[in-house]
Amino acid sequence: MNMDTILKERYGAFDREDKRPDLSFVTLPKERLAEAVGWLKRSAGYTHLVLLTAVDWLEENVFQLTYILNNPSERRDLALRTMIPRESPVMESIHALWAQAATYQRELKEMFGIDFPGSPRIDESFILEGWHDIPPYRRDFDTRKYSEETYFPRPGRTSHDPREHMAKGYPQEES
Repeated sequence: MNMDTILKERYGAFDREDKRPDLSFVTLPKERLAEAVGWLKRSAGYTHLVLLTAVDWLEENVFQLTYILNNPSERRDLALRTMIPRESPVMESIHALWAQAATYQRELKEMFGIDFPGSPRIDESFILEGWHDIPPYRRDFDTRKYSEETYFPRPGRTSHDPREHMAKGYPQEES
């Protein structure tokens, strides 16, 4: 069986997208993703964790987690996506497969509020020591309100509505 068939039949993979000859994306159910990642590392040559990141799909009330794995011998990347609910965002940790995953998971816990139970130091501050607001990478975090409540105004500083400012355009250089 080839890798695509195994991912589909054993792990429920769907929505494969080939972005480039050396990069494909595939979506998996949350419950099967960590197991699939382990199989890809042990049996399919995807021995390098390139990245673990999240996207907040506020309107759909989910987070998308994306795990990018690399197969160095084939010079291929495979991105595995899964969706988890925003209300109780919990995902199985993969730190036992790659130690550096714990760092990504700590960042995602602090910046999005996604928990990875059992991951080393998951509940320790990572970047935002003493932070008590909602996680700042969530799309419902109001950066303007936070800034206005936290920082004092400086004389001479002006703010522009981005839409109006960009609509004015930039002066053209004469040649």
